[in-house]
Amino acid sequence: MTKDTDIAVIGGGLNGAALALAVAREGFSVALFDAAPLETRADEGFDGRATAIAAGSRAMLRKLGVWERVEDTTEPISDIVVSDGRVSEGASPLFLHFDHKEVGDEPFGTLVENRFLRRALYDAVAGEDAIEHIAPVKVKQVEYGTGWATLHLDDGSEHRARLAVACDGRRSRTALAAGVKYTGWDYGQTGIVCTVAHEKPHEGVAHEYFLPSGPFAILPLKDNRSSLVWTERSDLAKAAMELDEVSFEGEVARRFGAFLGEVTVTGPRWSYPISLSLAHDYVKPRLALVGDAAHGVHPIAGQGLNLGFKDSAALAEILGEAARRGEDIGDLNVLRRYERWRRFDNTAMALGMDTLNRLFSNDLAPVRLMRDLGIAAVGRIGPLRRMFMRQAAGMTPGLPKIMQEGMR
Repeated sequence: MTKDTDIAVIGGGLNGAALALAVAREGFSVALFDAAPLETRADEGFDGRATAIAAGSRAMLRKLGVWERVEDTTEPISDIVVSDGRVSEGASPLFLHFDHKEVGDEPFGTLVENRFLRRALYDAVAGEDAIEHIAPVKVKQVEYGTGWATLHLDDGSEHRARLAVACDGRRSRTALAAGVKYTGWDYGQTGIVCTVAHEKPHEGVAHEYFLPSGPFAILPLKDNRSSLVWTERSDLAKAAMELDEVSFEGEVARRFGAFLGEVTVTGPRWSYPISLSLAHDYVKPRLALVGDAAHGVHPIAGQGLNLGFKDSAALAEILGEAARRGEDIGDLNVLRRYERWRRFDNTAMALGMDTLNRLFSNDLAPVRLMRDLGIAAVGRIGPLRRMFMRQAAGMTPGLPKIMQEGMR
């Protein structure tokens, strides 16, 4: 038997679940295909990262009925401090301080651990009658024809959808099979993620501390804890991951410094390769790409998931408007509206983060002097400083309606 649905979402991660909820809110029936068993994704050891949810993303999650399920576990980011430095030497005296009060009453973002956000999204999906969450299952092949995309699954079944959406990660298998090409490169860096407890309160301040091997981000969590995203050369990261607990904690402390007192690594550590991946096309007939399937960016500013949520909100809005006008939601002319809306923003952010990483991930004296002077200059020029703050908070022009409505 072949089952029919309006939209097939291929990939059950955070972006896939958010997209399923957003298009269901527009009145579409949705099949969400997830290669991982639900119990695997629900396991607290599956993903140790935490995400800075920008204001627009928070508003979208609120409108989708997700935010209230996770809010008690979150920590607002009230300030951001950006500084340059070296291991064991501390930060440069020239630093950049962003105070959220300069641009409004709302925090720059809100830190939420991915394990809690994933659970909240899945609970919301389970409560939505318009969504069928199918897991574990792999989509072996997608055939695109007149009126339908037909998905052939590894259990032998078939599903037809008026539109297939690839949410299956960087260099998406679904997109590659449809002829989508990618531009990108490996940074030769690995992100090490862990959680630390510290003696002193963080006061809701996030620190982006640039070391020669890459940024070292200290992100505030609840209960005197912080999430660390330590970007390191891949060979050194491999060695760090193999250290015993005491030695690993010592390396963290050398980079962390003493400004929050004694630090203790709590729980496991994770590592993730860092690369750039940009799709040449976001859409094909009856296919759209969302999130990392369209753009995988450097985590230097923590914007990857927020960009994906904007994609989901924009695509849902475009599809809802097209359906109300009686248009075919899988038609290429409809889908190109989404591509035009999102590609410039995503590409500009990806290349901006690439430039920042190249500028800061080195120890050349002339470059260090130039970037330290740049940090000081941005700190002194109010309009420029506030522009960066609005960008960090996700308060940019052209937000999808669901994000604008959630902020009112």
